[in-house]
Amino acid sequence: MPLVRIDVVEGRSEDDLRRLADTVHHVLLDVFAAPPGDRYQIISEHPPGRLILEDTGLGFVRTDDVTVIQITQQGRSEQQKRDVYAALASRLERDCSLSPEDLIVSIMTNSLSDWSFGLGRAQFLEGDL
Repeated sequence: MPLVRIDVVEGRSEDDLRRLADTVHHVLLDVFAAPPGDRYQIISEHPPGRLILEDTGLGFVRTDDVTVIQITQQGRSEQQKRDVYAALASRLERDCSLSPEDLIVSIMTNSLSDWSFGLGRAQFLEGDL
């Protein structure tokens, strides 16, 4: 059950944002084997100048299309993480015209005890999931 945060600069259409979110979700289904009914995405739009994302000396040229994707998950291998980076870059370029230089992805790992889906309960630990 990945939790995905997508941060972009304001100005994209609702259709563009939905296509972006859908593409990310399909990559997680294909590469991370995420269950189809477990879609948790938060899209945040920021005014121009509020995403300060340099290139870490890699020579990337970032534009106002820059997109940051943070994925919180558990149990994926290093190879799956590499595969998701590549698949996101490829599919977002193909489906959303997002330059791979404008894509930043961060994957954070947590455990089953780090989740509550509501009611103040730890559903994974209590056997509900």
